[in-house]
Amino acid sequence: MAPPLPLDPTVFTPRFAAAARRAGFEATTFGEIDGHPLIAYTKHTAATRPRIYVSAGIHGDEPAPPWALLSLMEAGFFDDTATWFVCPLINPTGFLRQTRENAAGTDLNRDYKEPQSPEVRAHVGWLQRQPEFDLVICLHEDWEAQGFYLYELNALNQPSLAPVMIETARLHGPIESAAVIDGREAAEPGIIRPINDPLLRDTWPEAIYLRHHHGPLHYTLETPSARPFAERLTTLSAVLRAARAAFPR
Repeated sequence: MAPPLPLDPTVFTPRFAAAARRAGFEATTFGEIDGHPLIAYTKHTAATRPRIYVSAGIHGDEPAPPWALLSLMEAGFFDDTATWFVCPLINPTGFLRQTRENAAGTDLNRDYKEPQSPEVRAHVGWLQRQPEFDLVICLHEDWEAQGFYLYELNALNQPSLAPVMIETARLHGPIESAAVIDGREAAEPGIIRPINDPLLRDTWPEAIYLRHHHGPLHYTLETPSARPFAERLTTLSAVLRAARAAFPR
């Protein structure tokens, strides 16, 4: 018998929508896939800047990121000190199947250069209607990693949030210590700063699309799937809190 779904979109989506509504967010349904809505949540406040975009749920075998966003939403993390843009579940059919790919077998996080999947085409259509973001954070998990790590894209060499995020993650679990992480050399323990121009890639993940079109400062957070679920959820939540506290208001 298959294990219970770690994230059932039919349960998660209405719960997230209710929490976001209580927190003052507006919901925009930008698409639908196999009957499952694709929803973005936006909170405009008097503090129009910074504009912060956070996403999760692009790989259906990575459940901690969406649950971390829900935990933060229910805890009141998304306050009035920023304008928030949140996409918590981009690949609902992948979560139903518990697969990285969507139901059609497409890795959505390789589809942002010339979008073909309905999910990414709809997501890009919504993103094209949004302003430039001051900070982008994409939440992921890695089945091969032994510890937390992150990617940093910092085109304008702004003050880095990577050190505070790594030190915060270290309080909750191990940091990836490999010299080569996900096929790339680590600049520091747990930190990947791509040297080559990522725009030369044949395929684009969400982060590269966002870097090209929506602002210069981007982080992709990766928790190790082999660690306990509660640890991963707590780590992602704590790192997001630390990043927000360290980012200029």
